[in-house]
Amino acid sequence: MKKELQDTRKDYTLKALDREHISDDPINQFTRWYKEYIEAEPIDVNAMTLSTVSEDGYPASRVVLLKGVADGGFEFYTNYNSDKGIEMKSNPNISLNFFWPELERQVRVEGQVVKLTEAESDEYFNSRPLGSRIGAWASPQSQVIENREVLEERLEELEKRFEKEEVTRPPHWGGYRVMPKMIEFWQGRPSRLHDRMRYILLKDDSWKIERLAP
Repeated sequence: MKKELQDTRKDYTLKALDREHISDDPINQFTRWYKEYIEAEPIDVNAMTLSTVSEDGYPASRVVLLKGVADGGFEFYTNYNSDKGIEMKSNPNISLNFFWPELERQVRVEGQVVKLTEAESDEYFNSRPLGSRIGAWASPQSQVIENREVLEERLEELEKRFEKEEVTRPPHWGGYRVMPKMIEFWQGRPSRLHDRMRYILLKDDSWKIERLAP
């Protein structure tokens, strides 16, 4: 297995990245790249890796779905009582990573997470398919359960309940916005001499842009 992994190589040749052709604002640059990624027709175009840190200092990563880029930040939704929800409550410093192999690109984001307003969470929750809305009620996310039947029985109970009443957003579910302090754009280049452009947020809310060695 070690030899197979070491012998796996790909040379990156699709694009380049330089200061003359990037936006002064990293959110605009992200939006530009994201539109190009949509055109590549990937699976789960809005997938991103969210990394948090537990109270005892252990990092944890999982893939979640980006649901908005607004007010200078990156938005997603989850269960507040999940492991990541608990970790973000105790330590709001988090990171995101977008990997777009079809374009030989990735984007790293570091910043702090804040909760969206109840109105914002309600608006998105009400736009979800019925099954997803009921599922938010059914799953005690991150908790140990005896078997899958526990979930299926809970789901059946809730489906019967919501035949007679509106499926409102559960109080333990809602949105977050990641407010970036650093965003790095990585473009694969030949011979592993990749392009890396980093934006750093300054105290006056402007962005410093600098090139990093690969």
